[in-house]
Amino acid sequence: MESDVLDALDQLGYDGPLLDEKALSMASEEGLSSTEYVNLCVWLMSRMKPSQEIDAPLISRGDGYHLEIGALLKEMSCPYIGIVSELLEGKLSKKNDCLKLLLYLASELQAAQIVHSKPVKHVDHEFKDSPARDIQAICKTLQMPHQDAHENVFSIIEEKIKSLLKDVPKDHIGKPVFKHSFSNEQWMKLEKINALLSSEYQCRRRMLIKRLDVTVQSFGWSDRANEKVDCMARAYQPKRHSLQLKSSIDVAHLLAAREDICNVVKTSSGSSRENTACAVNKVLMGRVPDRGGRPSEIQAPPPEMPPWQKRQDGGGGRGL
Repeated sequence: MESDVLDALDQLGYDGPLLDEKALSMASEEGLSSTEYVNLCVWLMSRMKPSQEIDAPLISRGDGYHLEIGALLKEMSCPYIGIVSELLEGKLSKKNDCLKLLLYLASELQAAQIVHSKPVKHVDHEFKDSPARDIQAICKTLQMPHQDAHENVFSIIEEKIKSLLKDVPKDHIGKPVFKHSFSNEQWMKLEKINALLSSEYQCRRRMLIKRLDVTVQSFGWSDRANEKVDCMARAYQPKRHSLQLKSSIDVAHLLAAREDICNVVKTSSGSSRENTACAVNKVLMGRVPDRGGRPSEIQAPPPEMPPWQKRQDGGGGRGL
């Protein structure tokens, strides 16, 4: 839980002494008796005050600060009823409860900032449309000075690219895959096709990321993993935040594709396995229970009723 609190504090711009994990852990163990812990609560509450219309008084650093914190949490309808009652009694001493309080205050502050944030009204006219942003990105990549969107900008970029290609070895870039020219109508249709494919891939990426989250969450169900929750979070969260739902592939990638993209290499090939091989691949599973499932070993179920037979003479009956 310490890592979650540290991530939230870092996003809120906190630069105090409790931004260190060990210091945060020690202050949370001391609870209300720690000056740094109380100051952090005051810092979160004081920043939350301008964002929300709360009638409770601003928190002071006097002896009754825990009463004011508890009263303000009660006013905010804090779901941790036990923590609120302990604050009002001045008995908040458990480390887990102290971390929960900080995480709750930080998340409420983040939500308040999002709700009360105002959109930027003054936007630079050069970056209102996508072409202007693309031109600036090209100039930055080519290490060119700032270029405005004018008629000769593409000629300047072309000359810069030709000068750079002179220093590149022959056949280094390769031939383009796409060698045709489209009309404006065809380019618009191509953009629509790419938008539909991006939407489909975004849905698939969302499903895969959700599967990943559920799988990683299931790792923490064991008793041994409960002791290393923070260690697992520190290793997983940075990689998880780097996964984006929206695809970054557009028509520009089609124009930049070269013929070597047609050389599909299997993921099981030797060249690919040099980059994907890890220690997990060498782990062998031991003996597992036999789950059956072989049709040749399954016996047919017994008949529910005996087979139908023709009536035989003298077979009894009512003596007729």
